[in-house]
Amino acid sequence: MGLSNKTKTNQTRKLQWFPIVNTIVLLFVAILCIFPLIHIIAVSFSASSAAAAGYVKLWPVDFTLASYEYTASRGEFWQSMWVSIKRLGIGTPLNLLLTILVAYPLSKESHALRFRLIYAWAFFLTMLFNGGLIPWYVTLKEYGLLNSIWALVLPGAVPVFSIILLLNFFREVPKELEEAALIDGAGQWTTLWKIYVPISKPALATLALFAMVEHWNSWFDGLILMGNPSNYPLQSYIQTIVIQQNLSNVSRDELLALAQISDRTLKASQIFLGSLPIIMAYPFLQKYFVKGIVLGSVKG
Repeated sequence: MGLSNKTKTNQTRKLQWFPIVNTIVLLFVAILCIFPLIHIIAVSFSASSAAAAGYVKLWPVDFTLASYEYTASRGEFWQSMWVSIKRLGIGTPLNLLLTILVAYPLSKESHALRFRLIYAWAFFLTMLFNGGLIPWYVTLKEYGLLNSIWALVLPGAVPVFSIILLLNFFREVPKELEEAALIDGAGQWTTLWKIYVPISKPALATLALFAMVEHWNSWFDGLILMGNPSNYPLQSYIQTIVIQQNLSNVSRDELLALAQISDRTLKASQIFLGSLPIIMAYPFLQKYFVKGIVLGSVKG
């Protein structure tokens, strides 16, 4: 009996220590994740000599706005920013709309939607297999979408992973709500927009965040599908500057100004400005994030 009480006491102590250890570990991981961003910000606000010499760690050295002034003077930067904003403004609502319209019928039982399993597998298989880069490019070319904003929006307009999350969320909505709406004379369309969508705000906010991050961070499709650099989204433009270092369109005056700026500070300023909109939007959606993922996840 005494041994049993001692074992229970040890288990209780372990349970008491777990939240403390867990908090410390997660705090350490969070610090590791945020350090690179702090370093990028510090470099972007530092003098070119200090950044080039590697003196900048987590705080700016010889504070200056020269890199941001140069970036702000580049018309190409703001043009690419506008393209990304348009892509975000068109792509995110389109993703949510099509996700809702596909997930709702797929969340029904097989007797309510004939061939439901076939439809579900047809969508799921697109996550595992695709036609490849060349057929993808040729298809968009044949439809006349190249060098337009629609080439950046339409290929990923139906995000299958988001559909899977949302249809599982819809399945958890009490059936009594739908039955009551149908008894009152509401159709499927009214039930979807008056019952399911308002209840699903946490999941939809999560999916909106996924779509925003996906659209904002995409750069490869812009390089492939946009023949004119003036149509590049922001991340594609930054890739040409940071990775390819394409300065063919830079004037003589801009080259002189660029000579006064460290390559590291310029890259850091553009990387920070490119990530700033998502950083600003995330706190407004974060409160829905965990709840949306948990409620929309697959249950055993």
